Amino acid sequence: MASRTIRPLLLASRGSSLHVRTTVRLNFTKPAAALTTTHNINGFRSFSTTKTHWREIAVPEETSGKDRGGSKLYATADEAVADIKSGSVLLSSGFGLCGVASTLIAALRRRGPESLHSLTAVSNNAGSEGRGGLALLTENGQIDRMIMSFLGSNKKLEKQYLTGKIAVELCPQGTLAERIRAAGSGIPAFYTPTGGNTLVQQGAIPARYDAEGNVVEYGKPRETRIFNGKPFLMETALPGDVAILRAWKVDKAGNCVFRYTTKSFAPLMAKAAKLAIVEAENVVEIGEIDPNEVNLPGIFVDRIVPATEKSQVEILKTRSPEKEAAKTSSKTDSRNRIARRAAKELKHGFYVNLGVGIPTLAPSFLPPGEQVWIQSENGILGMGDYPLPDQVDPDIINAGKETTTLVPGAATFDSSESFSMIRGGHVDVSILGALQVSASGDLANYMIPGKVFKGMGGAMDLVSNPDNTKIVVATEHVAKDGTSKVVQSCSLPLTGARVVSTIITDLAVFQVDRKKGTLTLTEIAPGIDVDYVKSKTDATFTVADGLAVME
Repeated sequence: MASRTIRPLLLASRGSSLHVRTTVRLNFTKPAAALTTTHNINGFRSFSTTKTHWREIAVPEETSGKDRGGSKLYATADEAVADIKSGSVLLSSGFGLCGVASTLIAALRRRGPESLHSLTAVSNNAGSEGRGGLALLTENGQIDRMIMSFLGSNKKLEKQYLTGKIAVELCPQGTLAERIRAAGSGIPAFYTPTGGNTLVQQGAIPARYDAEGNVVEYGKPRETRIFNGKPFLMETALPGDVAILRAWKVDKAGNCVFRYTTKSFAPLMAKAAKLAIVEAENVVEIGEIDPNEVNLPGIFVDRIVPATEKSQVEILKTRSPEKEAAKTSSKTDSRNRIARRAAKELKHGFYVNLGVGIPTLAPSFLPPGEQVWIQSENGILGMGDYPLPDQVDPDIINAGKETTTLVPGAATFDSSESFSMIRGGHVDVSILGALQVSASGDLANYMIPGKVFKGMGGAMDLVSNPDNTKIVVATEHVAKDGTSKVVQSCSLPLTGARVVSTIITDLAVFQVDRKKGTLTLTEIAPGIDVDYVKSKTDATFTVADGLAVME
């Protein structure tokens, strides 16, 4: 029987040093093992063992945090998180339920709010209520504040937020990634075009309500500077006390390999935290990972535990060739009309980003042989269609958290790389939906005060460089209540000001002169006349000579 002694450290509160708390004695009798994975069509990764068992993992004689000479391996997640202190800033990787450190989150939940509470959690979103992700900690009363880009459909979190039980700081997705990256790089602040002329710049998004629904805290106004004639916001770095992440393969030196879209925030967060804990689906010996395959060097990893929770799929979407053919064959369907016209904005070889909903339908209307490279902001360049049932992989999802596929020649990367492509103007066209779009090209698509408050996700970043990336809106002409979405001036909070160049609806196509702030009707739907379009449009527009008919 092998006997090992673990002396984990007590992680002190922010700014304090680390010190030894306890000694734990563990006995092991089983031989060593390596974890392997299999996939099933329900989107869960199941675990099996080959040759050896994971408990062979060498248990450290002494674990000492930043003691470079100590082993990084812990036998269980409970031991690895036992010394995390209440009030810590927790960086939690993943996108939706993809790449979430579910084993470590389960261990944090087991500690309960009496032992661990008042956490500030940083994540793109808060998981899925009742299923996984940080939702398990928010529901358990262990998180006091969330810093995130998207609430999504988490109704329990939304209720906690609106009743003052939890604070929510909304941050554009690309800015969130860059703030974390900056923290890990020793950069205290940076300037970004994202969020200019919006509530983000003004610091006017509510961060906390009281029990009666009154706003008691807002965000912070951003300092602004002009570069090359354009306004840029100063954003500060976002460091953490602890980062939790999940990797596909980790060696005992801490070198990590991530599969596909699980990269999103994981490498960034490990670098930005005082203490980084990784749960590994496969733990291997030093030397078993080719240096060319390492996505995160071991210098950024402090603790390693075996992953014991299954990977989950948040939104399982599959396709059937027969159903797809039937769906796209109806030329009278308004959504298909919009998507068919939107496809004309996509030229062969273009790099494009497509928002959720109608924009994602556009590639199905491309002519045979014409290829575009679809970029998904959670870390894909070369995204394909929904998978067939036997192709589902929980590590390959799109920005809507749906299962997807990759085309030949695709690449995957972390969120910092993704938004470098977006803000840097390397994407040719971005097609988004809208709640409102104005005659001058203003876009509002992320919140309706008092009704809809989901978060901006990556939308503000996607429209941050309209001079180099053409911004196209694809949306129904009127909202469900019959009001026009094409307005003279937006009444809803802006995603971006003077950013949209083309508006495509089920009734018409408009071209926007962003400098002059004017709108021109260039195409009209079959069977529709100009007077009807005017009756459904709040904005003032002119009619182009040679008005065309939408196909």
